[in-house]
Amino acid sequence: MALRKFIIERDIPAVGTLEREQLRGAAAKSNEALQQLGPDIQWNESYVAANKTFCVYLAKDEDVIRRHAEISGFPATKITEIGKMIDPTTAKPD
Repeated sequence: MALRKFIIERDIPAVGTLEREQLRGAAAKSNEALQQLGPDIQWNESYVAANKTFCVYLAKDEDVIRRHAEISGFPATKITEIGKMIDPTTAKPD
């Protein structure tokens, strides 16, 4: 089964003020949860803002994302499946 792409919005107060070591610890905690869940979920990247993160995941479904949130302790405030992607090259004719 192909994995689908999701954006997970996580409300985490003051996350943007965390130091590199604290972010490293958070990433390690997330990775531990991913190992427990197996091949049905993959973390691509996260963007850290003042009070939330926006995480890009590949996953079988929303349920496995919610399980990751429970195991890791990081909230999955909003989960949005990505249907299509565009970028500047989309404007170029075929």
